[in-house]
Amino acid sequence: MKVGVISDTHNPSVGAEPPPEVAIAFQGVDVILHAGDIYTPVCLDWLETIAPVYAVEMWADAHFKEDPRVVNKTRVLNLEGHAIGLTHDLLVPGMAEEITEYSPLSKHFPPDADFPATLVTVFGATVDIVVFGHTHYAVIEEYQGILMLNPGSPSLPRQLRRLGQVAVLELEADHKSAEILELSTFS
Repeated sequence: MKVGVISDTHNPSVGAEPPPEVAIAFQGVDVILHAGDIYTPVCLDWLETIAPVYAVEMWADAHFKEDPRVVNKTRVLNLEGHAIGLTHDLLVPGMAEEITEYSPLSKHFPPDADFPATLVTVFGATVDIVVFGHTHYAVIEEYQGILMLNPGSPSLPRQLRRLGQVAVLELEADHKSAEILELSTFS
């Protein structure tokens, strides 16, 4: 299964919809996960022309009250035998800093602590993949068997207004991998 992963689209403040390069990067995906800062259902409508969408939003009740694609704060999806925890702002107990390429989980999470058990307190279930957003920094890190993925932002990477990134997650029953895609390579 091929999963498109996007976060921090910030539409309409950076444009009416995500950059057109997203549609090219997501060709052939079976489903899209959006890790928040969506702001408007139009963004999800646009993404849904590519594939079905599952999303989280910090304050979903404000803009997505009747939208079944979006839930408030966190959700767990089961795809191809993997439990995927989806959230916008990943707050990991025991971690003093947010996860970015400069602040990896492996550097800041207590090495003697059980990371999978800690994630149960975040998602209410055991997960083997975590998809998150918020920082606008693209990250792929595997830690204690958990694949961590932040796709960055398609239009505000590192908080700079320019073409950014999305990610693709490849799932099989006994395999999981992710790749960050620079949208500039699709223009």
